[in-house]
This record gives sequence, C-alpha cells and structure tokens, in this order.
Amino acid sequence: MKRVAIVGVGQTKFDRRPDASIREIAFEAFKEALEDAEIMRGEIEASVVCSATHYDKQRTPAGVIAEYLGLNPKPTFNVEAVCASSGVGVRTAWALISSGLHDIVAVVGFQKMTELRSDEIQEVMGRSGDVMWESPFGPTMPAYFAMYATAHMQKYGTTEEQLAKVSIKNRFYGAKNPKAMFQKEVTMEEVLRSRMIASPLKQLDCCANADGAACIILASEEKAKKITDTPVWIAGLGLGSSPMTLTSRGPLLTSFTCTVEAARQAYKMARVEPKDIDVAEVHDCFTVTEIINYEDLRFCERGKGGKLIEDEQTYVGGKMPVNVDGGLLAKGHPVGATGASQIRTLVQQLRGEAGEAQVKGAEIGLAHNLGGIGMYCSVTILQV
Repeated sequence: MKRVAIVGVGQTKFDRRPDASIREIAFEAFKEALEDAEIMRGEIEASVVCSATHYDKQRTPAGVIAEYLGLNPKPTFNVEAVCASSGVGVRTAWALISSGLHDIVAVVGFQKMTELRSDEIQEVMGRSGDVMWESPFGPTMPAYFAMYATAHMQKYGTTEEQLAKVSIKNRFYGAKNPKAMFQKEVTMEEVLRSRMIASPLKQLDCCANADGAACIILASEEKAKKITDTPVWIAGLGLGSSPMTLTSRGPLLTSFTCTVEAARQAYKMARVEPKDIDVAEVHDCFTVTEIINYEDLRFCERGKGGKLIEDEQTYVGGKMPVNVDGGLLAKGHPVGATGASQIRTLVQQLRGEAGEAQVKGAEIGLAHNLGGIGMYCSVTILQV
C-alpha cells in the first residue's frame, strides 16, 4: 500500500451562516485548502463529501457540492456516519489513495444546522437512536449523554465541577481560535449556574449546533513530496461500532466500546502507544464525553478522567493536551465538518502553525471522532 499524507487543510469559521448555502461554505473551506497545498483544482482526482444527510434539504449533497467546486466529471463519494462522517471520509480517501486508484483526493465535510428550528434539530438528533425501539420514547442527545454522565459519576465519583473544568478549558482555548463559534472564556460559577438541560448536564456542558465546513487534501507519497516540504503522514487508522440501542450496550454506560476498538486498531497500525501522543483532538459533544474519551483512549486509567482534567493535565504543558482549539464545546458542532476540523487542527499543530495554542515539539497527533450516541468511532493518528 502507498503511504498517504495530508498536504492541505482549510476551514470556515463555525457560526450561524444564513448568508451562505452548503455549496458556498464547502467552497470556502476547499479554496483555503487548495491555497494551503498550493495546487490547482484540476489536480484533484476525486472528492469525498461528508455530512449527516438527514440535516440536509438536498438529498444527494455530494453531487451539488462536487459540481459547485468544479470537480466534475471526476468521481465523488458521499460518506455519512452521523457526527463521525468526515473522520470516516478521511479514512475513505486514504483507502482510495493507498490502493493506487487515485493520487490526490479532497475530503469536504460540511453541515448547515441552523436552517432547522431547535425543536426540529432535537427531533432529528433523537432519531440517531433506534427508530423502532428507542426514538419513539422521545430521548434527546443531551438526555442520552446525561445517562452516561450519571453512570460515570455514580461508579467513579466524577463531579459536576470536573465536568465544568472541561468546559472551562475548551472555552479558554476557543477564545484563542478565530475559527471558533464561541470566543469567550467562562468561569466555574458560570458553568455550574448555567441552565439545566438534562441533569447533570447544563447548558455550558453542551456543544452548540453550527454551520461550517472543513476540507482536507490527501496525496500519495510521491505526489506529497512534490507538493510540500511539510507533509503530515497518516500513520494509523481505526474504526469501531457499537449497538444502536443503549440497552444492547450492557448495564454500565461508562465507556464507548467503539472508541476502545477504534483506538486499538489505530495504535496498532501506527505502532505507537497512548503515551506517545503529543496532542489530541477528541469528540467533546458534552463535557462528560471528553472525560470518558480520556479513559477509552487510555490517556489515563479507567475512572481517572475527572482527576486528569481537575489537575489540568489536558492543557498545553500538561501530560496530554486535548482540544486546544476549543473542541466542539467552543468551536461549535456542524456535524459533518467536525472530524475534518479536528484533523485540520492537528495538521497545524504538527507543522508548528498553531499560534498561542501550539504544543511545543508536537510530532504525533490523534483525532477521535464519535458518531451519534457512540454508534461509530473514527480514530486517526498523524505523524510528521
């Protein structure tokens, strides 16, 4: 198999974008990635377009986006894995290149969430669960993850203050990220006093819906070395899944088994251990999710995730810097764009271009992208 590198990245600001269509936000990210790679549009041999299609008014968004980006008649692929869509999209592009079918592939993740009303979004998100056995009972995404939070607190003694520390950290770094939706720091008091959404999760424990797009351009080793002096190599990939229904996942909701499996695969392929990771982007749709991710990715012992953030070991300068671009909690969560945005951040970190949030000497990064209520998980390990 051919080695595959990332040679260009781009991203829109995540925000409410009533001024732009899905075509236009995809183009913004694509244009920035082309400029970053310093290549022409005609050099792209295929595109992978990623979104959670149940949010899109357009039934086949890959077609209209490929047309608007001027990529016809070259092949385009539509990839959907709910919130993990563009994490899976990067894996798809890697496979297309490593197999020898193509040499340069663009991955475009996008979503326009704010065209739907809040109640419509919650109804659609609730259908991420099994529509026969769970969704009819009315669960929302905050309610699903609140069950995980309650279980983790009961088993390990995780506290509301430890959950709040995740929000404080990520908003701290979001304030330094011009692409983030929220660029304001928060205090412990503000998090704990924010409106209750689904106990114990409060408003500032939850990420926000957003509009946005991110683009990753991948190339074969031969092409990458001609395009850039700073290729970022895809060293490891992992993909796991879990049962759709929570009742099929066992009695204790304290771990995402799809993450455990995806991480195992990625570490093995990259031939690294958790201790070798210099910086990580993990899926923090809710504060408790980030804490569970610490444990599932083996950044700490099981049950010690709350202590890890309490001791500020996931800040820059700590044992394992995590989400130092603000994560979903500060950047916002345009579902189909999130995984590609995580990888963009890591590419900038590994190239030493992360500004105030730069992790000194970062050489290996890990992106963790969770789909739905933990039905899918993509883990990607990058290396310079």
